[in-house]
Amino acid sequence: LGWKFYDADDYHSPENKKKMAEGIPLNDEDRIPWLCALHDILRREDSCRQDAILACSALKKMYRRVLVSGASAIESNQPEQPGENAALKILFVHLDGPMDIIASRLKKRRGHFMPSELLKSQFDTLEPPSAPEKFITVSLEKSLPEIVLEIQRAIFQG
Repeated sequence: LGWKFYDADDYHSPENKKKMAEGIPLNDEDRIPWLCALHDILRREDSCRQDAILACSALKKMYRRVLVSGASAIESNQPEQPGENAALKILFVHLDGPMDIIASRLKKRRGHFMPSELLKSQFDTLEPPSAPEKFITVSLEKSLPEIVLEIQRAIFQG
């Protein structure tokens, strides 16, 4: 696609990384500053008219609202009004699959701070996207080329 790619894990604070490495799930207070920083990155790219992909475990609807609208989404359930700080246009891709498939993939990662033991807490926290969020759900049981093709179709036909 020629788009900039960001891995949200690269932007966790040292404290968050340490907590996860110790097998302690992050809470909202841990995640909100991280999500606000990610929103700022997406806002900067948008202001430069640069499309971007962010790989991020935005598990809750509120987390996705922060990515779209920034810190103001925390105080309000309403999207921001058009203007200088208008909500970003984001297509969320919900990669959906059974815990055992995801666990086997996590175990193959080397040098990552999040142990696979935290996966259950992420499933427990997950609020799958729903209307009116702009999203698609793609099965992780498909092959990688099929997953990529489905995402590309959604981007260019949406």
